[in-house]
Amino acid sequence: MVLPVVAIVGRPNVGKSTLFNRIIKERLAIVEDEPGVTRDRNYAQAEWMGHNFDLIDTGGITWEDGKIEEEIRAQAEIAIDEADVIVMLCSVVNGVTDLDERVAQLLYRTKKPIILAINKADNPELRAEVYDFYSLGLGDPIPVSGSHGTGIGDLLDKIVSKFPRELDKKDKDTISFSVIGRPNVGKSSIVNKLLGEKRVIVANQEGTTRDAIDTPFIGKDGTKFRLIDTAGIRRRGKVYEKTEKYSVMRALSAIDRSDVALLVLDASTGIREQDKHVAGYAHDAGRGLIIVVNKWDIPKKDSGSGKDFEQVIRQEFQYLDYAPILFVSAKTGQRLDQIPEIVKEVYKNENQRIQSSVLNDLLLEASKLVPTPLVKGKRLRVYYMTQVKTNPPTFVVFVNDPELMHFSYQRFLVNQLRENFNFEGTPIKIIPRKRK
Repeated sequence: MVLPVVAIVGRPNVGKSTLFNRIIKERLAIVEDEPGVTRDRNYAQAEWMGHNFDLIDTGGITWEDGKIEEEIRAQAEIAIDEADVIVMLCSVVNGVTDLDERVAQLLYRTKKPIILAINKADNPELRAEVYDFYSLGLGDPIPVSGSHGTGIGDLLDKIVSKFPRELDKKDKDTISFSVIGRPNVGKSSIVNKLLGEKRVIVANQEGTTRDAIDTPFIGKDGTKFRLIDTAGIRRRGKVYEKTEKYSVMRALSAIDRSDVALLVLDASTGIREQDKHVAGYAHDAGRGLIIVVNKWDIPKKDSGSGKDFEQVIRQEFQYLDYAPILFVSAKTGQRLDQIPEIVKEVYKNENQRIQSSVLNDLLLEASKLVPTPLVKGKRLRVYYMTQVKTNPPTFVVFVNDPELMHFSYQRFLVNQLRENFNFEGTPIKIIPRKRK
């Protein structure tokens, strides 16, 4: 089923992310006592009394001059457009402010169900001040405390009562792919070009995208995708701020819930150590991987530039020899239209199953090509191979002694699988197991 969408909006520093985390029952949004920490929309699924819904946390709406402030407001307006129900959150501590009134005026025009929640109402004295918010003209204000959980049940009861009754059916055939990379390589620009609208904030400032943003879209051939834009990942030793640490956690979580990861490199700066760390996260998670070289419009090139850069990539990322490489430009749109098709192909490859009989024919041929290793006078004997998992393709090989299965022979078997079947874009796992 298509889930109803609930957006939490309001001016900065009223506790939107705290309320978001309280509703979804985990620390997903970044929360700090610093206005403007939540810059992009943040999506998650939530549940209340058997009702599932998508929840959106938004950046604080302001009308200050400045590019970031303007884009935060634009992002909040997109969230409002997407929502079936809008929760306007205010803070009882500050009373009704001019900014609250401007946000309320923005919401009047939506003609959508709006629920007014007043946060930080932690004691009876503060709850008595809630009635001042009737002046906003948005109906009965509901006192809540995102930090302590007070009033959350009443708020959720009100939210689910406003859900549309009939929702379209939605199948589960959706391919999720994340856009990962170190900061400032152009991930958000690629996302915006792919989606055809400014869904993620783009600014010439490292670390602008701090949360992972999920956006569903449909490809030209009707394939359903879910695109996850992640915060730039820095090396652990370089992560100083609490905000930055949570961003890394969110990016790693985004990789975990992806089917395929797009590793974005910067052609103008070349490969850095951080790129290798980011790639390692996706590889270790067993996700399908595509290497996307962005800003290909910047370097001066000749007929051999692409092959030369590809050789450098293969040298620096030897363990990613299975990953296809695509040279793109988010600025000009060069080759970006190829990304969905390559993602779909990698997804198909990582989810294919090979019959055990075919695998054992491959084992027989492999044993003729390369004898099994001899370790301390004892030879490895390989009896049987079967596939036990997809995404990534995982194969159990039954042997006389798993200790005799050297890494080099595992690598040989992986290469045989790649030569005989199309596993481009996906890692392959081999698990040796003693035959009982």
